[in-house]
Order: sequence, then structure tokens, then C-alpha cells
Amino acid sequence: MHILLLEDDAETSEFVSSGLRQAAHTVDTIDRGRDGLMQAMNEEYDIIIVDRGLPDLDGLSVTKALRNGGCKVPILFLTSRGTINDRVEGLEHGGDDYVVKPFAFSELLARINVLGRRGPIRSEHETLRCGDLEVNLDYRVVTRAGERIELHPLEFKLLEVLIRNKRRVVLRAMLLERVWGFNFEPKTSVVETHISRLRAKIDKPYRSQLIHTVRGSGYSLYEE
Repeated sequence: MHILLLEDDAETSEFVSSGLRQAAHTVDTIDRGRDGLMQAMNEEYDIIIVDRGLPDLDGLSVTKALRNGGCKVPILFLTSRGTINDRVEGLEHGGDDYVVKPFAFSELLARINVLGRRGPIRSEHETLRCGDLEVNLDYRVVTRAGERIELHPLEFKLLEVLIRNKRRVVLRAMLLERVWGFNFEPKTSVVETHISRLRAKIDKPYRSQLIHTVRGSGYSLYEE
């Protein structure tokens, strides 16, 4: 996943970002609130981790500004403020989870993975597009060039992960985790098999290819 970490304590920032990178995530770190807000608004992330005590713009204000701006990315507060009122305040300002320092990295990683599987907050009747491909997530309807395409549930879930990460490389391990719930390498060709079936339905009947193989890494969905 692509994760933005807003943390002004250098030691904590290094500890968390290093652990997340070892877990195969891509991490951007920012130590100031206003810079973090701009970064979150200008880049696409899967999860944003926010410390409440950021300089020049606190974490609550950053989160509130992002939600008011329509940002639907899951936000996790990572903070030393851990009273019940603090937790409630964080969640009511748009946070999706709340972890209090000191914390166990294994628990933080588990909570991040849960938020990652949940994905962005969805609005009603959300439709995602890539070129002439449209995926309506509420009605689970897929069309390309106006033609309806019937997908099996696993194929739809696979396509949803790809189109939510449009133009980014989706690692094979990420697909195994998000589509099949595996957090280990099962030594099977299940991903390749389902990608092949998906291609046969959304790519082969049409002129342009949308699903691209990134050799040695995974797949990416984009219009050439």
C-alpha cells in the first residue's frame, strides 16, 4: 500500500516507516501539518497515519480539512493522547482508527492491514472509471464502451482492487491479501489464472489493453 505518515517525532517516524517498508509498503513521511495536508491532497494514498500533535496544523485539523475536501482515504490517528474523550474526538473528526503511544508495531501493522482491506470510504452510487471501462461498486455493474460485462465475484473483486489503484503497480502479494485474504505466499497460480480470465472479458474483445503485467512485480490498470 501507499501510506502517508504525518509524524513530527523523528524517532517514531523512522521506527514506523522502516517497519512499514519492511512489510512491503511504500511510505512518504511529513513532519508538519500544513505540508502533510498539501501532500495528502495532491497524491493518492491508501492510508494516512496522523499524529495529533503536529506543528503549525494539528492532526485533528488536518483530518477535518481532508474530510471536508472530500478525501475518503482511511485515516489512522497515532498519538500519545489516549483518554476516552481524545479517542472519541479523533473518530468524530473523521478518523477511522486510533492507536495510542506507546504501541506495539505488530498491532499497528494489523490495524493498517484491516483499514487497507476496507478501502476508501465509499459514497453512494460510486462509479470508478479507466478509459471506457466503468465499474459501479454499489450495483456491481461493469461496462466497457457501453457494453455490460458479466464478472464472477472474485473477478469483480480483483478488478475493484486494480481500478482503485489505477495507474499504480499492484503487487501480486497485495492481490493475494485483498482478494483472497492470504497474508502468505500460497505457491499457486491463482492470481495469474484469474487475471487471464479477467483479461478475456475486459480486454480481448476491445481494441486497447487496460490490464498490464509489470514483470516480476504484479499488474497495473491504465489506458495507454
